[in-house]
Amino acid sequence: MSTLIPEITITEFRNLKAFELKQLKSCEVYSDGAYLFTFVNAQTDYIKAQAEYLSQRGNAASGKTLEEIKEAVNASV
Repeated sequence: MSTLIPEITITEFRNLKAFELKQLKSCEVYSDGAYLFTFVNAQTDYIKAQAEYLSQRGNAASGKTLEEIKEAVNASV
């Protein structure tokens, strides 16, 4: 999606340990060529505050909680 930050696969992302994630630059995560999400590693308080603000705005517009997703999966089984 962006040419300004690196891309990695979901497999590469999932294989990282917590201490490695703390060192990782922000990147876009893809699976089978499809964009999944942007990992933002907030190295400063300002970046963290901006990421939280934008996340709140995004959550207000759409998305489901983990519990809602699990309920939907259990209901379909």
